[in-house]
Amino acid sequence: MTIMVDTENIPIKWRSNISKGEVMNRSMKSVLLTVLLLIVLSSGYALGVAVETELDEIIQVQKYFRAIHVMVMLLAGFGFLMVFVKKYGRSAITATYLMVSVAIPTYFLTELTGWFAPPEAPINSLILAEFSAASLLICAGAVLGRLKLYQYILLGFLFVPFYALNEWILLSGGFGLIPAGAVADTGGSIVIHAFGAIFGLGLIFSLTSKNEYACEVSSDSTSDRFSLLGSMLLWIFWPSFCAALVAPKDLIPTVINVVLALCGSTLATYFSSVGLRKKVSPEDIANATLAGGVAIGSTCDVTIAPIAFAIGLFAGFLSTLGFAVLKEKVQHMIQKVDTCGVLYLHGLPGLFGGLVALLVVQGLDVKAQLSAIFITIVIALASGLVVGKLVSVTGRIEVPYADEAELEV
Repeated sequence: MTIMVDTENIPIKWRSNISKGEVMNRSMKSVLLTVLLLIVLSSGYALGVAVETELDEIIQVQKYFRAIHVMVMLLAGFGFLMVFVKKYGRSAITATYLMVSVAIPTYFLTELTGWFAPPEAPINSLILAEFSAASLLICAGAVLGRLKLYQYILLGFLFVPFYALNEWILLSGGFGLIPAGAVADTGGSIVIHAFGAIFGLGLIFSLTSKNEYACEVSSDSTSDRFSLLGSMLLWIFWPSFCAALVAPKDLIPTVINVVLALCGSTLATYFSSVGLRKKVSPEDIANATLAGGVAIGSTCDVTIAPIAFAIGLFAGFLSTLGFAVLKEKVQHMIQKVDTCGVLYLHGLPGLFGGLVALLVVQGLDVKAQLSAIFITIVIALASGLVVGKLVSVTGRIEVPYADEAELEV
């Protein structure tokens, strides 16, 4: 290739110093430098893509670890928490296995059908499915000991679609009732805890006979110890539950807020239990100590440490008040039994957490938050009543709160 250079147009003071060969060499150098620059830029882009891909994979692995923590909560935490009924411990753990095993695939099925929100990334879908299982275990706690084992499976299969419907409306803008992303509920105070508890409240109206209401739900020292073990496991892993899907930059503040809320509810439970009962109740310690984790869910990633601790304090007092004072009065009034007291551990603290977001979250859509709470109450209570009727027609357990009804003892 020959490069033609018009030396006549080169300034006079340069003509004597520049030959045609030198001009050609300089042109070739420019071309080589341009090619080299393009190679470096393209390599940098490829390296950036590789780093971004690797970072995304690391985030997915971190979510996996938190998903496994949530699984510990579901099986060991909830499972042992519900063994406080002294003659129903083995059945309670068996029922926990069954409900988790039906809830997770049923949630995946609702995603695949496309009825509600479109499928998430696989690890996100697993965590959301675990959340549905947690809400199912909460609602089942209200009727614990009064179902046959196969009825826990049926309950799970019927519960999850209603749960997914409420989740879709509140978090994804389903039916256009609430703008997507307008509700503050990162850790599920409303979507998971309040929904499960109020659904369970609906269940007990169809799943508590006169005989079951009259039957004593008692514990002993062994069942209390195992229940406290379950509570402690839930306490340990609750930060992972609330932080399971938060952005990496929000992970540490979220974990700290949840731990402080749990500390607050634990201290409040002790002092409230002594003040209301004169002695510390194992029932209060096993349950109300967790109320801070329930209540902080709506604001766990946006609040500050002192407020998180204060939320835990009030939630612990509210929950202890429920177990020590309200539980017996409410059951006597409606002639129904909430076996695990889910209304007082998950229902009231969950609603409190959703409401406190109105004061804590700056720029929050107040109408959307209040609408979310109202819609959750309506869907949970109505669907709980319907599902309770459907489950009740499949049979009634002959001996409530007893392992020997279905297990080899």
